[in-house]
Parts: sequence; structure tokens; C-alpha cells
Amino acid sequence: MEKFKVKFKPSGKIAEVKKGADLLAAAVSCGLFINSSCGGEGVCGRCKVVIKKGKFRTEPTGRISHEERKKGYVLACLTTVEDNLEVFVPRESRLDLTKVKDEEARLHRLKGMYSEAVDIDKGKPIISEEIFTHSPISTKIYLELPPPTLDDSVSDYERLVRKIKEKYDIPMMQTGLRNLRRLGSVLRHSDWKVTVTLGKRNETTEVVIIEPGDSSGENYGVAFDIGTTTVSGQLINLNTKEILGTKATYNKQIIFGDDVITRIVFAKEESGLERLHHAVIDNMNSIIRALTTEYSVPLNQVTGVICAGNTTMIHLLLRVDPTHIRREPYVSTANFVPVIRASEAGIKVHPRGLLACIPGVSTYVGGDIIAGTVACGINNEDKLTLLIDVGTNGEIVLGNKEWMACCSASAGPAFEGSGVSCGMRAIKGAVERVEINSKFEPKVKVKGDEKAMGICGSGYIDLISCMFKRDIVKRDGKINRDLKTKRIRQKDGEYEYVIVFKKDACCDYDIVIKESDIENIKRSKGAIYSAAAILVKKFDLKFSDLDRIYIAGGFGTFLDIDSAISIGLLPDLDRSKFKFVGNSSLIGSREILLSYDTMKKAEEIARKMTYIELSKDPSYMDEYVSSLFFPHTDLEKFPSVKK
Repeated sequence: MEKFKVKFKPSGKIAEVKKGADLLAAAVSCGLFINSSCGGEGVCGRCKVVIKKGKFRTEPTGRISHEERKKGYVLACLTTVEDNLEVFVPRESRLDLTKVKDEEARLHRLKGMYSEAVDIDKGKPIISEEIFTHSPISTKIYLELPPPTLDDSVSDYERLVRKIKEKYDIPMMQTGLRNLRRLGSVLRHSDWKVTVTLGKRNETTEVVIIEPGDSSGENYGVAFDIGTTTVSGQLINLNTKEILGTKATYNKQIIFGDDVITRIVFAKEESGLERLHHAVIDNMNSIIRALTTEYSVPLNQVTGVICAGNTTMIHLLLRVDPTHIRREPYVSTANFVPVIRASEAGIKVHPRGLLACIPGVSTYVGGDIIAGTVACGINNEDKLTLLIDVGTNGEIVLGNKEWMACCSASAGPAFEGSGVSCGMRAIKGAVERVEINSKFEPKVKVKGDEKAMGICGSGYIDLISCMFKRDIVKRDGKINRDLKTKRIRQKDGEYEYVIVFKKDACCDYDIVIKESDIENIKRSKGAIYSAAAILVKKFDLKFSDLDRIYIAGGFGTFLDIDSAISIGLLPDLDRSKFKFVGNSSLIGSREILLSYDTMKKAEEIARKMTYIELSKDPSYMDEYVSSLFFPHTDLEKFPSVKK
């Protein structure tokens, strides 16, 4: 079949594709990533590009305005190659999949948390070696074996096991055929001095690796949080517990869809599951390669990997079909995944290194929430604690050391900057803070101190809070038509408020918030608040009974509590009760990498935690509908806002 070249500007990257290939796929094939929230369905309208030269075919779409069409704009996902092309990708359509510097810096502020075992706010113990012993997923020990004699003629393997058991009380041990085949020659060529890597593999200790000489001083592992939006990893010295470094990047799967349901649907397409699997594996291997290169750690000394992620992410990581997660009765293939070789999943560390995935509770409450629960120490608390992980799928945990319950609420991707007209992720150019004066003029803070390109989740919450306080937006989410300001206008039959005019922005349009955007944010905040309210009510409790509320996730790091309460996202409580824990999933993943006891505790939590299915609770919809106002239909629940 005839092939054509597509040159993308300003990157200069060139894709060689068959006639009829779409531009979105062409961009991916040459390592260029274009914004796309809908997985190439032509729905989100975020993959706008400009055709400069060449023949193409494009489908009509309402996502391209008449003015844009005259300038040559098309949607990359709906445009196919008919000739050699030159394509310009506007800045707002470019997706930067390099490391997320803000995420990386924030995680470094938590460096040493395991050894210090303190809360990042008040020095309160969270994970302590008095509770969990240092016993990483893989441990190296140096052994000097006595050579066999006529009086001591046990087999080589029995001799090895006997020496190990002199040091450790291990009831069950196993090893692989490859080790047995090499054992005789390794022992004799090393003068019976070897280093053995012992791995915790389910309920058995495995002799994973046998090396000549003493390499026990070099043993490393990597802890991962596989998020729907971001993949974060930390390189850990398994001997000293030192965090060597942290890297984070956007999950490459976002080019196939912003949310898990879109990706599950894409997985059923031809090669869809394979492409989703390779996307996240590429992320992980890139992070591992970058960390080991930066800290001069040989890849063959990385012997253990721990992953936390929601149920869908773990299925895609392992290339397991996630289809039934979205079909009634919504059953996953596995919530408890056995420990496997990392190489089986395509992770490039020592070929015999181990991969463990933190267990989940249900289809929609995965190992990332279990890891967060462990990191926050809810299972050790006497007083009642609530953990809210704010994201596309908002997960909530309630309880203490006696009992725990959880639920999930489909908040949608609005807080991640998707599904809203000028939304973007919290990267350079995103409006993250907003103030509005008495003349209805906004003052914005932009990430990276650059010109604004869009609005991230925390920016939207600040913005709506300020608009609500200035009566620009009513309690029902409608923009006040009576105010006299150039920033309120009607366009294409919908009212909107202009935050940054085009002349002051770095994009070719005004940055606005539309009534439909406010509606999306309102539904997202309502889903999370009502889920938390029903979970608390389910156990005859009130929000005032809670001693502490942890806010987790990258979004929660930049959240302004007062703004979140004023729009009704969080309950109106003493602000000192709220604590940010950042990426609690990665923290928990690290603790589990370093302690087998912690993994057993995580498994215990996952088995005992009660999952509340909100769709089966008749009062949930009533609570949800009541929350679709700012801050709520019942102002008595928000006394500080009412005042």
C-alpha cells in the first residue's frame, strides 16, 4: 500500500504512514503526542491541528468553528492522509509527556518519610519500624558455604538451603529450574561464596537469583503509582531504605482516552489492549531507565518492583482483558494478583526480578486506595478518619483501626482539566489561582509564571468560588445576566465569563468559563461530596464526628480548602482537620516495597474493608441532587459559607 510522509511542526518530527491513516495515529507513530480526551472518537475536540500543505480527507464536526475552518483547522482524529502533508500543531493541542516537574518536586519533599516515619504536617508517626519490620520484597544475603566432603555429601541445593536456614527461619522455599541448572557451576567457580536474592513470592520465599561473590551491598527496587493521568516512580535502596530519586510523567494511555471507561472500550478494538499495555510499560521503563542512569545503578541490581493502581490500570499493566469491569455485575479478573516475574509484564529490570501489585477491594476501589490507606495510617488510628482521593474516579475511605469502609464516585475528568472548554492539566501555562475584585476583574496566578493557556482543576475551584462570592454565578450555577461588565457575554447561545482575553493569553482564543463548564464542575463536586456524605451517614455518623480528613492525589496538593468548601466539594469543618498527603498511593507503594509485613497488612485491609455500592443506596441520588447547588441546597450544612 502507498505510503506518505507527514511532517509535524514545530517539532519537525516526520511520520511515514499508509494512505488513509488518521493524523492522531500518525503523530503517535513518530513519538509526538496530541491532546485527545475521547480516544479518537471526535467528541472532545482537543486534537485541533492546521493543515499547511498536502491533500487530506476530514469529517465534518461541530468542534471546529467557522473561523477555525477558514484557517485550516481540522481534528487530527477525524482527518486521514491522502498525500504528503505538512501539519502545524498549535500549542494548546500539544501534550507534553516529559517528566512532570511539579509532581517530582512535591514527591521529593516527602523524601525519607519511611525512615523518619513522620506525618508531613506535625511529625505524627504514620509508618514505623516498631509496627512494620524492614523486610523488602527482595533481600540479598552473602553466603560462604562449606564445600562438600565424603562426610558431608548433601546435594548442592540442599547445602544452599541449609545455609540460608541457619540465618533465617523460613518454613517454605522454592527456586526455579534455571537456578538448578546453573547452581553446580556457580558454586564451584565462586569457591562456594555466593550472593543469594530471596524474594517474597506469595506465601513462599523463593531463591530468585544466585550470583558468584559478594554483591549483597547492591540491591534496589522501584515503587510505582500507576495513575489514570500520571505515572510516578521512586528508586529505593532496599538495604538502606534510602529514596534515591523520583520521576513522574503523564500516562501515555491518555492519548486513548482520559478516563478508565474510555480505555476499557478502546481495549476491545483490534490491538487496543496491546497498545494500552505497551503505553504504560513504556512509561515505567522510561522512569526506571532515567532513575538508574542518573544514580548509576545497574539494571540487573534492580530486583523488585511494586505497583499501586486502580483496578483497570492494573489489568492494562498486566495485559489482562478489562472488559467485564464495565459490564454488569462489574467483576474484575483479579483484585489479588499473585507475585510474578517483572519481565512477564515487560518491565526491564533483572530478568528474574519480581513484580507485586497491591491488592484492591473491588472493581472501582483498587490498590492505589489501599496503598493510600496504609500511608495515612488509618488502620492504626483510634479516632475516625476520612481519606478522599480526588480525581477522575473519586475514592473515599472511612474508619479507624477497628473497621473501614469505602466507596467510589464517578466525578469525571473535570478536575483533571478535561471535559471543560478551557481546561488543562496542572502544567506550565495553567491558571491555578484566581481572585476577583469588586469590579468583577480577575487576577490570576499561572503555573510557571507564564501567559495563561488554560485552567487546571484547582484554578476552576478558585474561580467558581470567587464568582460565587461576587454574585457572578448564582447558587444554581447560572451566570448573573444583570451584572454590567465586559467579561460577561453571550456567545453561541451560552453565557460565559472571560478570565483572560486573547491578547493577554498565549493561545489564539479568550480563556473563558461557560455555564456548561460550571455545570460539569458542579456535578463533579456533587459526586464527591454526596459520596462522602452517604458513606458517613451509612454508619450513623456525621462529618463533625471525624477527627481528620486526608486529601490525597496530585489535585489535592494544590487545592485551596476554603474555596473547596465554599462551592460544596468538602464538608464545612474546622480547617485544621484537613491534611494534604499528596501522592499517598506512591508513599504506600514504597512502604510495601520495603516491608513484607506492610504487604500482608495491605492484603488484610483489602479483605476486611467493606465496599459500599452507592448505586444501590436509594438515598444517594437524593443527596447527589441536593449537592447540585453552590454550596448545597441545605445552607445549614455550610454555616461558614452562609455567614
